[in-house]
Amino acid sequence: MQRGETESSDGSSDDDRTTILVVDDEEVVRESFALYLEPLGYAVRTVGSGEAALAAVDDDVDVVLLDRRMPDRSGDEVLEEIRGRNVDCQIALVTAVDPDFDIVTIDCDDYLVKPVDRDDLVETVERLELLDEYDEAQRELSTLRVKRNVLEVEKHPSALEDSVEFRRLQNRIDELEAELDELESEFDEQLGYEDPS
Repeated sequence: MQRGETESSDGSSDDDRTTILVVDDEEVVRESFALYLEPLGYAVRTVGSGEAALAAVDDDVDVVLLDRRMPDRSGDEVLEEIRGRNVDCQIALVTAVDPDFDIVTIDCDDYLVKPVDRDDLVETVERLELLDEYDEAQRELSTLRVKRNVLEVEKHPSALEDSVEFRRLQNRIDELEAELDELESEFDEQLGYEDPS
């Protein structure tokens, strides 16, 4: 097993599975979330405090389900520190604290109010996975568009037309644009938005 991989109870490697870090000071919540998610193929890590969350979060974690009120460190503080480390993960605050206008300034990707049932939790995790996929595609697309723009400025149109590399670049841009359109449609569908057209 390579560094960073975890092993599940059946001995299989978790490196290909989405890894969820559940952070909650209530053991029953941690166990419930693990029971909801593990049968669906997610690799679930659970910790009971903010400090433990900061020790457990690494580049293998894809989604963090973070309690907002914990005795040692608040979820808001933990969230801020994770973002400060630039860990590439999606974070949902899962809490009994009703949202107020302060959530506008909180850098979380979703917000769930307890109690959270299985369906709501699974939908949220699926939405966060989509968001992660969208972010990756958007980053790649931005990089490729910059390269295309540089070549369009620096190269003669006939050279671009003759270039296999430039055609590959443009094809990949087209693929990513189509992928992003599809992901946006999936988001709209999940969130119940209607197409106005």
